Amino acid sequence: MKYIIFFFTLFLFSACSLKVYEKTQSKIITIKTKKFRFSDLGYVRSGSSGVELELFAAGKSLFKVEISNLICTDEGCLRKKSFNEEYLSKDYPENLLQNVILGKAIYEARNLEKNSYGFSQNISNETVDISYSVVFDEIYFKDRANNILIKIRDN
Repeated sequence: MKYIIFFFTLFLFSACSLKVYEKTQSKIITIKTKKFRFSDLGYVRSGSSGVELELFAAGKSLFKVEISNLICTDEGCLRKKSFNEEYLSKDYPENLLQNVILGKAIYEARNLEKNSYGFSQNISNETVDISYSVVFDEIYFKDRANNILIKIRDN
């Protein structure tokens, strides 16, 4: 009987195990969307299983976003496209948020201009007007058409 309890307990804890991220960085994060405004300290964690963005204010965790196959928040998990529709813009590609958080090119590297200190992209069409740059220790994403700003810089 005690072996059954042991294996049940082991199974229970392994099912609820935390994700392991290889890289954790503290950042100053600013996010402004129609549904959400934040500017303070946060953590960006990344690894092969995905990316996590955790936002803090006055030392308290306010909001956490985990991105892997789905995008999960404290409110639940959504498909990437559904998350974009609800929080950002329905016209964004599925991996846009993850790529911005990690400082990678967006929109399949369209209009990518590399330079000695990083890169920039300007993407404009009937639904978006995006200025995006990754320079040294700062990621800057602004979509004027949808009033969205994401700025991530070293602490």
